[in-house]
Amino acid sequence: MSARFLLRLLAAATLAAAPSLSLSTAAPPNAEVYIIWPYDGAVISGGKFWVRMGLRNMGVCPKGVESPRCGHHHLLVDTELPPLDKEIPSDKNHLHFGAGETDARIELPPGKHTLQLLMGDAKHVPFEPPIYSKKITITVK
Repeated sequence: MSARFLLRLLAAATLAAAPSLSLSTAAPPNAEVYIIWPYDGAVISGGKFWVRMGLRNMGVCPKGVESPRCGHHHLLVDTELPPLDKEIPSDKNHLHFGAGETDARIELPPGKHTLQLLMGDAKHVPFEPPIYSKKITITVK
């Protein structure tokens, strides 16, 4: 055997044995997240209101619980989806519900706003494939 062939064989074996570099947890089949309330187009009086979050074909659990069939909600407010291969940011536009909440009281200023849910795994990283809701628009008066 040639040295070149042995080097190729060694490289292939090393790559085959290397752990996956993906940070994401595999999503359960047919998982779906959705906003129960408010509905798309809702007009809300006053700035404080409840957001109710729904989930099908997987469970809700607190951050830190490592399970491919379980995750927690993140509410995206007036923003686009973040990079789906990195930890979801935590700021005024990316609200984390790491205790496993399925509803939350939030406050928004008057005007039009968008809301979207994104499921995160134990480490706040989106699942693969990502599980996110339709983006809705509401108006706060």
